[in-house]
Amino acid sequence: MEAVLLGMVLMLSIFLGFELIAKVPATLHTPLMSGANAISGITIVGALISAGAQLGTVSTVLGALAVMFATINVVGGYLVTNRMLSMFKKKETGNTGDRT
Repeated sequence: MEAVLLGMVLMLSIFLGFELIAKVPATLHTPLMSGANAISGITIVGALISAGAQLGTVSTVLGALAVMFATINVVGGYLVTNRMLSMFKKKETGNTGDRT
């Protein structure tokens, strides 16, 4: 019964996450990505604790996988945020204004 309940919670969270993210306008993407990066940073700390607790092989392997995936998420999030912020910077034309 507990597995069914956990499965229902997982399905509901997937559905709600998809619906919420699909309705986010492009102008709010960068602030939300920064928040997601902060959450993934917290996930990395928890995963490191789980991997280093030496409670068993399964715990260590799952903790190491969680560290890997959360790190990929943080790095990818910062790359996307940096790329989006660079779209708002003024481009330099290369002209110094001196015509001699």
